[in-house]
Amino acid sequence: QVRLVESGGGSVPDGGSLRLSCAASGFAVNRYSMAWFRQAPGKDREGVAIMRSIKGSTLYANFVQGRFTISRSPDDNELYLQMNSLKPEDTAMYYCAATPRDWVETISESDYIYWGQGTQVTVSS
Repeated sequence: QVRLVESGGGSVPDGGSLRLSCAASGFAVNRYSMAWFRQAPGKDREGVAIMRSIKGSTLYANFVQGRFTISRSPDDNELYLQMNSLKPEDTAMYYCAATPRDWVETISESDYIYWGQGTQVTVSS
């Protein structure tokens, strides 16, 4: 049974950092393509970053602008999102997602079939 559990969210000031973790079970993180999405109150869910199964290649949303890094640990079977230089507009619920596809072209919700429950990130000005 596939399960994704996010952790690491919290409240930080403008310019702060957080590291989100997504613990996976039921599959190996390096054999699935995985992603981080976020949803702010009153807004649609949007893609943040993806890590494809093939060679761990990555793709980031334009708004990331070099501030976030997605990574994975096959040993721990976890996906991570290191977030630096956080801004108030980064405030959202952050979700981990996974698909058995080894390649996804873009950061699209429709590509993912497994989702975690989310972890809240709040950035204060």
